[in-house]
Amino acid sequence: MRASPLLACLALACAFTSAGAAEREFTLVIRNHRFEPSELKVPAGQRVKLLVHNQDGTAEEFESHSLNREKVIPGGAKATIFIGPLKPGRYTFFGEFNEKTAQGAVVAE
Repeated sequence: MRASPLLACLALACAFTSAGAAEREFTLVIRNHRFEPSELKVPAGQRVKLLVHNQDGTAEEFESHSLNREKVIPGGAKATIFIGPLKPGRYTFFGEFNEKTAQGAVVAE
């Protein structure tokens, strides 16, 4: 039994829609034991990709209890962290190895 052309087109459209729903990317830089920007605005209700680039020579950890994420990023390395979808609000994060200076927040709006 052959599938109708309409059914085939519908299946193809669904495949492209799913593939086109890629996460938006946002970049955080670790420099001088600080996160830049210290406040990152992201869209609420969407899954997003954080690209974290540690430009320091030493490792730092991206840690957030409210985002339920924890990742060590070696010096000079990059890491990808997926978050969301998030409800509107402020979600703090910090660098565990330099807690006094490495502070920030994701603001979902």
